[in-house]
Amino acid sequence: MQRLTRRDMVRRSMLVVAGTALAGQTAVTTANASPRSPHTARAADVPAAFDETYLGRHIEGWPADEGHGGHTGHGGAEGHGLVAFVVRIDNDDLHVMQNADGTWISVIDHYETHPTPRDVARAAVRDLDGASLVPLAV
Repeated sequence: MQRLTRRDMVRRSMLVVAGTALAGQTAVTTANASPRSPHTARAADVPAAFDETYLGRHIEGWPADEGHGGHTGHGGAEGHGLVAFVVRIDNDDLHVMQNADGTWISVIDHYETHPTPRDVARAAVRDLDGASLVPLAV
């Protein structure tokens, strides 16, 4: 039986690392080649409007039209295939943005993503914990 040398160990380790890197790159390429690009918004992808009371706060939201002066995302959603959406808590605008993967975030918490603007509004109400929503300085 042949004895395993240090050189053999290093060579095998490098092969494992290279194989893992190649597998990871293949997975990323496959994910990016999915038939449904996140930048292709269709009418079916537009979240439903909502108007409800959640934890004693009035939350509402609807797809933004061209004339709405509120923020719809970094640089706007126009031309990027992302949906512009207006969200309000107790009649005050909540700045929300749609990420490229279709999830949503708000100015209240940029780190936690949510599947819909309604979920973003509910999370903001919980995070505010009774505090008023301060208008975003533009």
